[in-house]
Amino acid sequence: MKAILYRHYGSPDVLQLTEIEKPAPKEGEILVKIHATSANPLDWHNMRGAPFPVRMGNGLRTPKDQRLGTDIAGRVEAVGKSVTQFQIGDEVFGVCAGGFAEYACAAEQEVALKPANLSFEEAAAVPVAALTALQGLRDAGQLQPGQQVVIHGASGGVGTFAVQIAKALGAEVTAVCSPRNVEMACSLGADHIIDYTQADVTRQGQRYDLILAVNGYHSIFAYRGALRPTGRYVFVGAASARLLRGMLQAMLLGPVLSRTGSQHLGFMGIAKITQQDLLVVKALLETSKVVPVIERRYPLRETAEALRYLEAGHAQGKIVITVDQNDHTEQGLDQSSRGEPS
Repeated sequence: MKAILYRHYGSPDVLQLTEIEKPAPKEGEILVKIHATSANPLDWHNMRGAPFPVRMGNGLRTPKDQRLGTDIAGRVEAVGKSVTQFQIGDEVFGVCAGGFAEYACAAEQEVALKPANLSFEEAAAVPVAALTALQGLRDAGQLQPGQQVVIHGASGGVGTFAVQIAKALGAEVTAVCSPRNVEMACSLGADHIIDYTQADVTRQGQRYDLILAVNGYHSIFAYRGALRPTGRYVFVGAASARLLRGMLQAMLLGPVLSRTGSQHLGFMGIAKITQQDLLVVKALLETSKVVPVIERRYPLRETAEALRYLEAGHAQGKIVITVDQNDHTEQGLDQSSRGEPS
């Protein structure tokens, strides 16, 4: 089978489409024939080995696990011992290691049956980004109906899900994005939109119950000033130049600042992949309360270009990588196709 491997940390040029042996499912695992996968910032952070803490679990000098990719959607090819929820032929979506491949093994508890109203490509766009948005809002943010929430970075993979999930949770949503993404943010249901080239959300005089910094631009002190007395600030991520600063502020200063008052400021960390939360998201997808936004599609052989585009930081929604080129069902809010600019 074909898979994308990287033997050294570096730019997308280190990625190679390689022929490797098809894996066999272990106990509690299923083997999935992958029809589509999608790119996440986690993938290019792993590829580059940056920021440096990324290397702590996967090798300081070279990657121990040379596979990339996490989100998958496809059909069950085989099941391991003790698997009870799935059978051969089931259409599933979820998370695994080495998703940039024709086949991969996934833990039974990290996948769910694919929503029937979604194509494989749409389903592959969902898992990591949607779970990050859900857990950032519901768990770290403790969002309640009627509260006012800011999604800073509302047009990317996590942001597009966050706007929709926040609305589904009953919040009043302010989306912060660039001028070219204003129309899209409006279509996703945002109540208010701030073009960050024209206004600074932290200097509008408005106070919010929750600020979800998907693409955190300001310092933790600026965000703190835009919170209500009992508000919460959740740092999810930022552009590469500001990522380490944002993480350190949220992890080190957040707990200190949280002890000086009733506000809570902190770092969300990596989303927990659970079947329970996949099913929560699946229900939202099946009722069309949440719709995946796909900007570009790339074939597996062009995975390097997909990550290069994602890393540039201007993607609208998700970047999908197609493994089975026969599945091109067009649904959802599709911005363009197979690498063509939108």
